[in-house]
Amino acid sequence: MFDSVILSGILTIIIGVGGMFAYFWVSNYLLDNVFFPARGENIGANINKANAIRPWLFTFPAIFALGLYLVVPVFYSAWLSVTSGVATGGWYRNYEEIFLNSTFRVALLNNLLWVLVVPAASTFFGLIAAQLTDRLSWGNFAKSLIFMPMAISFVGASLIWSFVYHPDIEIGVLNAIRGLFGAEEGVTFINGQIVDSFLLMVVLIWIQTGFAMVILSAALRGVPEETVEAAIIDGANPFQIFFRIKVPQIVGTIIVVWTTITILVLKVYDIVAAMGNQYRNLEILPTQMMQYFDSGNYGFATAISVVIMILVLPVMVWNIRQARQELR
Repeated sequence: MFDSVILSGILTIIIGVGGMFAYFWVSNYLLDNVFFPARGENIGANINKANAIRPWLFTFPAIFALGLYLVVPVFYSAWLSVTSGVATGGWYRNYEEIFLNSTFRVALLNNLLWVLVVPAASTFFGLIAAQLTDRLSWGNFAKSLIFMPMAISFVGASLIWSFVYHPDIEIGVLNAIRGLFGAEEGVTFINGQIVDSFLLMVVLIWIQTGFAMVILSAALRGVPEETVEAAIIDGANPFQIFFRIKVPQIVGTIIVVWTTITILVLKVYDIVAAMGNQYRNLEILPTQMMQYFDSGNYGFATAISVVIMILVLPVMVWNIRQARQELR
């Protein structure tokens, strides 16, 4: 079986890469020799037409793949959300039902808490880490340690933090620390209360702080030295230099990092599914969506997916605009 998996992987790479080469060669040959040949009386016009069409030949595979695997599923999900399981009550019945559902409202509230806390904390800790590590002689090593959680999958990180929060005093890290101070029994940190969501948020903050640190560190290094030196001459202390000189000059980058993490938070699923999916008060929209999907209630599942898309869309559009302004 292992050999068949390797063989299928090699064949997939060969067919994929070879197919792309064949596509580009054949499409360019037809364009230059059949449809708009570079000969005859209209040679100039044919060359211009071919050059105008050629970029579309190169982008067509990507556009086709995005349309097939992204655009089509979005419209199909929207269609299912207003048709699946709707016999009476109008096209909005699924949306009406989920918003009347108390579990959905709890999941929506938890999602809002995640959106408010995780991007803010990750960006803040990333900014502080970027500033401090740039001032250390062993800063690159420290950055590597802080960035390392980015290489761990969300499920792997959830497993690590499950041991941190474990109720057994001989297994859980936090309970073991309590044991050093005389505690004889462990404490159950995650027991299904809404406030326990903050313990799950710590996992994503731990992961995303490294991402924020790397981006913001590059931005801080781009701050002109002249402004810093002028502030030092004027008698500014390190805190004033950081918060009044450096931070205002990288606000655009901070906002991009913030919104990028926000989009990720709205789509997070693994951490809650691995650590708190058995508790109703810890659910978020993606976990509830998957529960409806697994139970065969595709109308409710797709309705929740559309709600998530609506929540992500404004942030994504605004993030793209900010990124374009940064490039100008």
